[in-house]
This record gives sequence, C-alpha cells and structure tokens, in this order.
Amino acid sequence: MKNLYYISKKQIFPISLILILALARLMPHPINFTPVIAVAIMSGYFFKNIYLSFITLIVSMLIADLFIGFYENMIFVYLSLILISYTFYKFSKKINLKNLFFYGFAGSLTFFIISNFGVWALGSPGINDLPYEKSLSGLIECYILAIPFFGNTFLSTLVFSYPAIYIYKALPAWSSAR
Repeated sequence: MKNLYYISKKQIFPISLILILALARLMPHPINFTPVIAVAIMSGYFFKNIYLSFITLIVSMLIADLFIGFYENMIFVYLSLILISYTFYKFSKKINLKNLFFYGFAGSLTFFIISNFGVWALGSPGINDLPYEKSLSGLIECYILAIPFFGNTFLSTLVFSYPAIYIYKALPAWSSAR
C-alpha cells in the first residue's frame, strides 16, 4: 500500500498530463492534428516503469476512443503508439529540448508507416472510396495519398511535445521522480 501511494504521488503529474493530452483528441481539430505521438513519446520519457507507460497510454487512448468511436485499424494505431513509447522509453535519458525535433519526426514517421499499412492491409477505402489494391502498387498508393496528412501529424507532435517536456523539466519536484 505504501508503494502504491509513493508511485501515485510521484506519477500524478505525468499521468495527468498524458490524460489531458490524449483527451485533447476530443476537441475539434484539423485532420491528424492530435497529441497522440507526443503522448507516446512523453509516456516513454516520464515513467521509470515501461508498463505504467503502456497502461497510461492505452487507457488514455481508450477513454478518448470511447467518445470518438472505435475504428477499423485501431490495432495498428495502438501498436504504433506502443512501439513509439517503448522506443522512447529506451532513449528517455537522451530526450531533451534539442533533440526532441528529431524524435518527434521519428515518432511521426513510425506512426505514419504503421497506421497507413493498417489502412492498406485492412482494406480501408482509398480513392473513390474503394479499397486499395492488395499489391505493392496499392500499398505505395496508400502511402502517397497519406503524405498530406503527415505534416499535421508531425507539427502536432512538436506542438504538444515541447510544452510537455518544458513543463515537466520546469517543475523539479515532479521531474526528480524520473
């Protein structure tokens, strides 16, 4: 019980911040301008325990998806976010304001590749609301048509990541938990 209290006390700010970022998906926003990749990167950075990182990330996404609605390629979205969180958990000591731009790009690119592979693999609609061909050309077409959405994904990752890391580092009582 004492351990649970200690963990919750030290992790209340990171958990709250991640939940706020994830729930920001519920607000009106431009297409693909959401904090989901920032949430994945920051959860990997904030927590000493990778499982707490995964649980916080998945629960926050599920809460938002309960309101937004479940969708066909959720598994690919969630898997990409878990992979991003795991990767940045491993690099967490190297995340700082200087290299967050590169990490935001890498996380956004990972999300782009995996989630759009899911769109293609599950037969989600493409041009003229027809599924993409199940061929290399269909996969390439899917990625090409998704390129315009990548800009918002990457920009939103930066817009949400930089304030999150800045606030976390500016509050020494909470940042000492890591």
